[in-house]
Amino acid sequence: MQTILGSNGQIGQEIAKEIYNKYTKNIRLVSRKPQKIHDTDELVPADLMKYEDTYKAIEGSDIVYFAVGLPADSEMWENRFPKIMTNIIKACQETNSKLAFFDNTYMYEKNDNVQTENSSFMPTGRKSKVRAEMAEMLLSAMKGKTIDAVIGRAPEFYGPDLTQSITNSMVFNRVKKGKRAIVPLNDSVLRTLIWTPDASRALALLGNTPDAYGETWHLPTDANITYRNLVNKVEKIIGKKVRYTVVPMWIFKVGSLFNKQVKELMELLPRYKYDNIFNSNKFKERFPDFEITTFEEGINKVFSKK
Repeated sequence: MQTILGSNGQIGQEIAKEIYNKYTKNIRLVSRKPQKIHDTDELVPADLMKYEDTYKAIEGSDIVYFAVGLPADSEMWENRFPKIMTNIIKACQETNSKLAFFDNTYMYEKNDNVQTENSSFMPTGRKSKVRAEMAEMLLSAMKGKTIDAVIGRAPEFYGPDLTQSITNSMVFNRVKKGKRAIVPLNDSVLRTLIWTPDASRALALLGNTPDAYGETWHLPTDANITYRNLVNKVEKIIGKKVRYTVVPMWIFKVGSLFNKQVKELMELLPRYKYDNIFNSNKFKERFPDFEITTFEEGINKVFSKK
């Protein structure tokens, strides 16, 4: 049995599809109101803030995937994520289930240092501190050998369907609506983006690779790209000019006074000022046959969806 916690989100759905196609049909989907992806899926409604629910959701699982997402709300993250993480680690320990943890890069320093699996945690901002705390909880359990776990860490997303990211919301979604795209701070610095289905496929691969456990892995990405070049690729694919505006930090600061979503975005914005390079060579060298979606392929898929 392979169990996906947070199965209704984009990452969770793609993990389920990959597991079904390559590893097992014995899949359990867990969320507050889980929905079937395949006819054979087992559905378990659960509130992961409650340990009893968490234990029941995980019991009998060989591998558990943590793909739980929450809205970008600092207070909610502080109140829920550490408790959810505590419950999941404890339940995996008590049921002897393996854990594949889907992580992000919030805890890394927001400068131009190349990010590797050995990069120090230097969280700035409330949500960043929560993600650092969650990762450190799991790393401590892994070091103490009280849990068999693997961490797959991803940079900023771009992708199809339910993908929630700055690039999707400020660039792709606006272009689809005929609006001017928005680029935060700088259109000429390098960024690393990951295609969401690639992130899910890679985590499923790690989860089903016994010797990958006990380590952190940066999930695989295409080459780094500037927003200027990203927009150029969009133009070639949709066959028309894409207008965009580079929005400076001071405008975001003013906006944060009146808009909660902008306020929640502020802690991430410094990384848009510099080259933000995420190195996934460790994964690429260990799994050389893993097919990484190119930007051309990904953007084509984004704009082929109505």
